[in-house]
Amino acid sequence: MRFPPAFLDEIRDRVPISQVIGQRVAWDRKKTNTSRGDYWACCPFHGEKSPSFHCEDKKGRYHCFGCSVSGDHFKFLTELEGLSFPEAVEKIADMAGVPMPVRDEREERREKERASLTDVMEMSTVFFQERLQGPEGAKARAYLRDRGLTPATQQSFRLGFAPDSRNALKEHLAAKGVPKADIEACGLVRHGDDIPVSYDWFRDRIMFPIPDSRGKIIAFGGRALAPDALAKYMNSPDTELFHKGNVLYNFARARKALAKGGTVIAVEGYMDVIALAQAGFENVVAPLGTALTENQLELLWRMAPEPMLCFDGDKAGLKAAWRAADIALPSVQAGRSARFALLPEGKDPDDLVKAEGPDAFRAVLSEARPLVDLLWMRETSGGVFDTPERRAELEKTLRELTSRIRDESLRYHYQQEMRERVLSFFGSQRGGPQGPRGGRQDGRPGQPKAPGGQFAKGGGGRIAITESLGQSALVKRGSEGMSVREATIIVALINHPALIDENFAHVEFLDLANSDLRRLHAAILDAMAHDTADDRHAVVATVERAGCGEIWGRAVDLIRRARQWPALETAALEDARDALNQALHLQRSARTLHKELRAAEAAMDADPSDENFRHLIEIQAQFQDVQATEALIEGFGVSSGRAGRA
Repeated sequence: MRFPPAFLDEIRDRVPISQVIGQRVAWDRKKTNTSRGDYWACCPFHGEKSPSFHCEDKKGRYHCFGCSVSGDHFKFLTELEGLSFPEAVEKIADMAGVPMPVRDEREERREKERASLTDVMEMSTVFFQERLQGPEGAKARAYLRDRGLTPATQQSFRLGFAPDSRNALKEHLAAKGVPKADIEACGLVRHGDDIPVSYDWFRDRIMFPIPDSRGKIIAFGGRALAPDALAKYMNSPDTELFHKGNVLYNFARARKALAKGGTVIAVEGYMDVIALAQAGFENVVAPLGTALTENQLELLWRMAPEPMLCFDGDKAGLKAAWRAADIALPSVQAGRSARFALLPEGKDPDDLVKAEGPDAFRAVLSEARPLVDLLWMRETSGGVFDTPERRAELEKTLRELTSRIRDESLRYHYQQEMRERVLSFFGSQRGGPQGPRGGRQDGRPGQPKAPGGQFAKGGGGRIAITESLGQSALVKRGSEGMSVREATIIVALINHPALIDENFAHVEFLDLANSDLRRLHAAILDAMAHDTADDRHAVVATVERAGCGEIWGRAVDLIRRARQWPALETAALEDARDALNQALHLQRSARTLHKELRAAEAAMDADPSDENFRHLIEIQAQFQDVQATEALIEGFGVSSGRAGRA
């Protein structure tokens, strides 16, 4: 039903969102400020021990900083309590003391039709349950008993049996007055112009009712008992109630179980979910006989920020894991990723808990790997990288993978991580990072150390500055030395003018510390103003006319010495783009860190508290990260160039 926007606004304004949510959560007394209408609680959508769920009466919105759920009054009721939208509106209207508007008759009919179809599905579920317990269900009961499912578990999941008959369900529903159109609309029979007489969709199968997010049955899955059946498992067809790629089996029960803590676990099949639930793992879901879809992954992220994806220990399971990783990669961001648990060869969760008990499955979960590990394993496992061409191909593949990440910040960190892994993987043959910058022997930069250097006194407090941070070019100001980072940006733009237009917003307002490079930047802007920035020779000519030829030569020489080959003229455009994006990101990070450092120093000077001290240390660690990345660039260059090196 469609409601007038003014009506929705009125009832939202009359009822504070904290009043709606407060019926389901306990507000945290320390963080909540009732006078400001600012409330905090442990998130009701995912298990957590410290409150990260926030709602604000003034805005009428809620947001969880742990699992990223957000919404208003109505979304809270539909997502958590399983109400339909009209039901949520009616509940808020009752709380506000506002009468409901007159319903639209056509929408009213459609809502009734949906409710009617849900009633038909419930009647069918009961029919299948009764047949499982009757004489004709003996074979199915024996199968379930052999699979180790107790009667209590069968009842809990409402398992049933479809008789080996073309008309049993159809005739049962017709006898109860269910119209033929409703039976067909629920996908319970096969029908059509080429089928003279419709017949039952499921026959001689163990039945798995599939609930929606509210727990109402919207479809069925059926497991064949006959060994020669064409399909071992089959689902209901898509209907008004059911769209296979948008549903996770056991979603409602698993979401409720997450209130006790933990994360959601996704496995591959119905029996895995049921066997794990019987073994004590209630927070388990499964896609419906197909590979995980984007919509199903979004459902997982609504339940937990880092769901556990568990796949069978065979080739098919590994392929499914790789496909899931590819689906997840574009959408991952801070606080929104996945971990991957791979079972022993030839095992599925059902087999594992049956043979070795719940602890064996917990051990598998404890060894789950993050997304970045799975991608690295896929691209390097079994590979031979004994030539420069093969190593370059690996780097190209990794760059293409990480470029799919839409979140800019996370994309940068993935690219950095893969670059460090490549350096470590290829070892000293790439020019290991030993030397004055103090890298680790394995080719990966050391972790940021706690501030054990000098303490500079200032005002009434002390400011922690390590020796390496104090000497960093990021902290020093006014230095006229030409940095590799800034030179990379300018040289890449001049040698590859197509990148100027691609990065126009960053190029126009580029903030450079070096005065000579600022002159080259001005020449680039001049070329842009005269529409000559689409040709390298024209841009270089503009540089020389501006009297910057000598500066240009020095910048190119610095890039050659630093082995930043992707910025040179001979590099492929894709490599130049990667190098430029990396340098621009570092440049922006440095500018932001300067501001944050000054603010942290001022805060520490005014109030030398533990909180301000920890904040300063955090910024210091970020400086260490940027320094480590620049060490890779300045000390070892970028080894991904595919063009000939000049």
